[in-house]
Amino acid sequence: PDVLVKGGDWDISEIVGADFVKENGGEVFSVPLKDGVSSSLIIDLIVSGGNGEQAEAAAEQSAGSIKNALTAHIEVFNKLSADHTKSIEDCAEIIVGAFNAGKKILICGNGGSAADAQHIAAEFIGRYETERISLPAVALTTDTSALTALSNDYSFESVFSRQIEGLAQAGDVLIAISTSGNSPNVIKAIMAARKKGCKVIGLTSEKGRKMAALCDACVLVPGEKTSRIQEAHIAIAHIWCEIVDTEFTDV
Repeated sequence: PDVLVKGGDWDISEIVGADFVKENGGEVFSVPLKDGVSSSLIIDLIVSGGNGEQAEAAAEQSAGSIKNALTAHIEVFNKLSADHTKSIEDCAEIIVGAFNAGKKILICGNGGSAADAQHIAAEFIGRYETERISLPAVALTTDTSALTALSNDYSFESVFSRQIEGLAQAGDVLIAISTSGNSPNVIKAIMAARKKGCKVIGLTSEKGRKMAALCDACVLVPGEKTSRIQEAHIAIAHIWCEIVDTEFTDV
């Protein structure tokens, strides 16, 4: 181009292609920013057919949705901080106690909670933030052959409990994750773990009181929306990982 223009938040030395334009006789400008004016807004106007009010309303709606989501997230975490630190700590003590005794952690959950299960297992097997020994943890959600065979040969309710029957030993810990607290396969896994002499930790919502009653320790996240509950679950798991890192740093 003969002319290359960027907003004033870009120094000319930072503009990609500026050197090429100058070398070929063109000019490069960094134009001061002006509140309420941007190329992005111009594009929005073009896309909306020149209907500025419609584009502005859409932008306000989008900003409101984002703010509402972040506000709800913060509210859940504020409640956790105010009322649930003891239950988080109780769970951490069970995890640390199992690792100190040479036992392993088994983890299960469905959907997003399945992703959390393998995330947590990976943090224990690898490390969280501090270099330490590898610690034994197994996500019961990752072996597709086992999951499909058990679902096909038994039932989906047995996908975790059957694995626990084969893998768990007395003193191991099951971390059971269910946003609703009512997942049949998670409840069945808890019962199988208790039968094997395992400790059970729960991550659920404020509606999961039945599940919590079956656990040795449980965090009931004070929220109703699945996404906010799941965000809290992985944050709690990261707190456990941080505590574990601290405990085993010098081992």
